Amino acid sequence: MKKVVKFGGSSLANAQQFEKVGEIIRSEESRRYVVPSAPGKRFSGDTKVTDMLYQCYAAACEGTEFGEQLQAIKERYYEIIRGLGLDLSLEDEFKQIEADFKAQAGKEYAASRGEFLNGKVMAAYLGYEFVDAASVIRFDKNKNLDAEKTDKLLGKRLAKCECAVIPGFYGAMEDGTVTTFSRGGSDVTGSLVAKAIHADVYENWTDVSGFLVTDPRIVENPVAMDTITYRELRELSYMGATVLHEDAIFPVRKEGIPINIRNTNRPQDKGTFIVESTCKKPKYVITGIAGKKGFCSINIEKSMMNSEIGFGRKILQVFEDQGISFEHVPSGIDTMTVFVHQDEFEDKEQQVIAGIHRAVQPDFVEMESDLALIAVVGRGMKSQRGTAGRIFSALAHANVNVKMIDQGSSELNIIIGVANNEFERAVKAIYDIFVLTQI
Repeated sequence: MKKVVKFGGSSLANAQQFEKVGEIIRSEESRRYVVPSAPGKRFSGDTKVTDMLYQCYAAACEGTEFGEQLQAIKERYYEIIRGLGLDLSLEDEFKQIEADFKAQAGKEYAASRGEFLNGKVMAAYLGYEFVDAASVIRFDKNKNLDAEKTDKLLGKRLAKCECAVIPGFYGAMEDGTVTTFSRGGSDVTGSLVAKAIHADVYENWTDVSGFLVTDPRIVENPVAMDTITYRELRELSYMGATVLHEDAIFPVRKEGIPINIRNTNRPQDKGTFIVESTCKKPKYVITGIAGKKGFCSINIEKSMMNSEIGFGRKILQVFEDQGISFEHVPSGIDTMTVFVHQDEFEDKEQQVIAGIHRAVQPDFVEMESDLALIAVVGRGMKSQRGTAGRIFSALAHANVNVKMIDQGSSELNIIIGVANNEFERAVKAIYDIFVLTQI
């Protein structure tokens, strides 16, 4: 069996966390390919190494002295090295980084050094081979991932390695220019490595025991799911659930490789498996609840709208012309409502209204702001009668007014619109009825 294991920044913040990670990796010989992030916060109020690098590089670009800031970064790594009792020097690496910062090698290069250096420490600690991600993760000239070339490079290089450490978050273009994924991109690196070596499982270790049913900042100690499908995860990620970088799903999904979300601080917990499909019956009707604030609705009403061919296309064309993407478009016989991000819409609202009047001559247009959208997602909803009724009942009991409800044809999700100031109350009410009381 072959496993790729990725560890987040909180799992590698100090020597004590490194030791936990070492125990996890050594407890199973199948954990042969390791993808580390840069060291995260050691305590509340601490600064992540990646943020320290951004600040240091900004000082270098301004032409101010940055030696003290670079020394502080160096000390973070040597604190880990000393704590692990390693005989490892990073002096050559820091000299190169200093020279590259002076030469203004780029913000993405600067950010990538956190993972690069942590990869060096991890490889020395485990006795694994270090493989620089810049040599195996390839981006094109537009800084988009070249998935095909990356897969070939990774597969060829890692075929020679029994055990390896590949730093997350970055790669390089053909000319060697270091390029990074967006924040959380180490998840993507792990997924690419798993695909390239045809791993049996991709373990993603973080600071939560799997995929929680909802946001722990809203509901105290929400339960974790045993299994979730890629489709469910995609729906929840889009609505704000952030346990995994969503681009990390696609490489392993193509290969049918399951992702296992695990907790570094509670390795005995089985975590959550993310899979293509499963015949396992979910413990609850719903898999997750996620949502976002900051939406507004534009309600267009016109008599006999339903018989006017092209009405919906003309409305959406107005939004497209203004560079505004829509989220949901529930409609009735004579009404059509478009939900959009409020911050994108506010500066262009009058142009949109004028455009709608010119395009379809509505009877009237009405707008409502400060709305939140909540996604209730679950494969169990297909076989369960009355799911929407239970949601309405829970929200009515909590005195939450429903502004909109929209169910996808897949029966995998139900989207509910509520006022921003009722968002948290709504999430708690839905969680309570489906998870706590299970009425």
